[in-house]
Amino acid sequence: MSFNEQFDQYGAWRREFALCLKRLAEWMKEQGLLNAAVEARMLKLESQVRSDKVMVAFVAEFSRGKSELINAIFFAGHGRRILPASAGRTTMCPTELGYDPDTAPCLRLLPIETRLQRQALAEWRLVPEKWLQVDLDVDNPAQLAAAFQKVAEVLHVPLEQARALGFWNDSSPENHPPVTADGRVEVPKWRHALVNIAHPLLRQGLVILDTPGLNAIGAEPELTVSLIPQAHAVVFILAADTGVTRSDLCIWREHLASGTKGSDNRLVVLNKIDTLWDALSTPEQVQAQIDRQRASLADILGLQRSQVLAVSAQKGLDAKVMHDDALLKASQLPALEVALAKGLMGQRQKILRAAVAASIQELKSEAARALTMRRRDQTEQMLELRGLRGKNSTVIRHMRKRIAHEQAEFSGSSARLHAVRSVHNTLLGDVVHLLGMPTLRAELAGLTAALKQPGIKLRLKKTYGETFSSLRKALCQAQTITTDMQAMLDSAFRQLNAEFGFSLQAGRAPDMTQYEQDLELIERSHLQYLGLGNVMRLAQAGFSDRLVRALSSRLRMVFEPALGEVEQWSQSASVQLDAQIRERRQGFAKRLESIERIAQAASTLDERIAELNVQDMRLRALETTLGELTLQLLDVQPLPFAFPPFQNPAIDTAGAVLAELA
Repeated sequence: MSFNEQFDQYGAWRREFALCLKRLAEWMKEQGLLNAAVEARMLKLESQVRSDKVMVAFVAEFSRGKSELINAIFFAGHGRRILPASAGRTTMCPTELGYDPDTAPCLRLLPIETRLQRQALAEWRLVPEKWLQVDLDVDNPAQLAAAFQKVAEVLHVPLEQARALGFWNDSSPENHPPVTADGRVEVPKWRHALVNIAHPLLRQGLVILDTPGLNAIGAEPELTVSLIPQAHAVVFILAADTGVTRSDLCIWREHLASGTKGSDNRLVVLNKIDTLWDALSTPEQVQAQIDRQRASLADILGLQRSQVLAVSAQKGLDAKVMHDDALLKASQLPALEVALAKGLMGQRQKILRAAVAASIQELKSEAARALTMRRRDQTEQMLELRGLRGKNSTVIRHMRKRIAHEQAEFSGSSARLHAVRSVHNTLLGDVVHLLGMPTLRAELAGLTAALKQPGIKLRLKKTYGETFSSLRKALCQAQTITTDMQAMLDSAFRQLNAEFGFSLQAGRAPDMTQYEQDLELIERSHLQYLGLGNVMRLAQAGFSDRLVRALSSRLRMVFEPALGEVEQWSQSASVQLDAQIRERRQGFAKRLESIERIAQAASTLDERIAELNVQDMRLRALETTLGELTLQLLDVQPLPFAFPPFQNPAIDTAGAVLAELA
């Protein structure tokens, strides 16, 4: 299957999963099992499944065929090039392609001059009126292609302005952009581009990030601090006709290798292999040359050979447009699609399934506990009513008094319940203080001050280390406190369960490990800016300001979800306690009502016992239905990945295909 076909199946799996989840929520609401905490968790889970985004970042130096590769994989169905892919520099600004159903199809462009202002790129996203908007006709490929040409637009500015914008670094003259005869410097006209179109893959959650060359990447901190590290797969493109150049290695070492988790989500593409197709060489000799380059690249970049693939994006696009199967095989493009589909789709679905499986089990447990409480109360009523058979009014009166006494004892336990809530809220307040935005801003204050100091920043690396050490400490302290909260709740809930027959369960406290790993990733991606090669860039006030704002924005994306997870877990425990207290009070009321009815008319005793038997059968049926509905969610079939172990990137032996073409 191609990447497109695999992504279609991934989208179908998500839709089926969301539908099953919706059925469960509707059923729980009908049965009175959907309290506020459970409903919030289900809404979050449904949103997570429906809106799960998969970002693929394409990174390369100029003229490596990156945009052509995106055209070949994703947009060949339009029958022509969509992204500009002519010779020379085409993609001059980072371009994100995605889909938002609430926004009309359009291309939005952020002027490059916004780099001179204090706002981070994430903040500019919230100010749409500052972007130039170009409406798109998705049914007109020619209009789409013409509109996308704007991402290649440039300005020619004075040297000082180029330096202020971050495109001229005196310490790295080899990375300087072109200069016109009158001394003006060529810079991109746009800082960032957002494309919103209803492409089938984009509708299903795919986000494509097309990045410019080294000079533009290094000048925009949010690319390397936020966007590229968050990508689920990174495709790094090199050219067969140039080999690995110094700027290629610079991009890899500074912006890709340092931020990987074992480089598992990195694919390296050796593009333009058609330049090696030589009438003077046999197909076997051409393939041998390609294989040698792949092996050499794997060694240089420290990757497995299976992570380095050779393709011809141009021939692959031509083949798809012309429906030329032989040329498509020779381009070896299908092998890259297989690698993307197998690695990216399989990994994303595995992660998503693991995340939702834990949430589904928690939902099932909470609903099952509520049903258990109802059955327990009915069992108590049943035993009491059966005990009334043949008894006189004195026994009934004593039983009424006993229930009233139990009710009074339960009401008298409110002080103990208040103490549990008080301790719980105090500990939660400590976590909010540790992970809240005021604390984060305070932790960043020292680093911000160090970055904004004029001139060379000699102790910056030490300040970075101290800041991230403090942030890690905050996450560790939050983990310790939530563990203490869980221990306290476990103890209190065990006592309440034993005393009042509750079925309370605190649940597992949120695990901060993933957030600590995210923090480590951010730190690693930032360290690239602290080397000697960036001393002059860091001395520029504008660049330092953008850097700290990008860092602040990225850290918020770690600490806000961490705090949200703790608050949701805490709310779940509180709502669970409230629900069981409410069920118990309703149980007392029903028991007293039954006794009163029996006291008034003994003939109703058997009728009431029969009613309780019917209700018990209904509760058992509800438990069965709950198990079936949650099992349906867990049994939604995974994608049918049936690819053999990926070794050779050729779908067929490339030599044989080339021979066929010859």
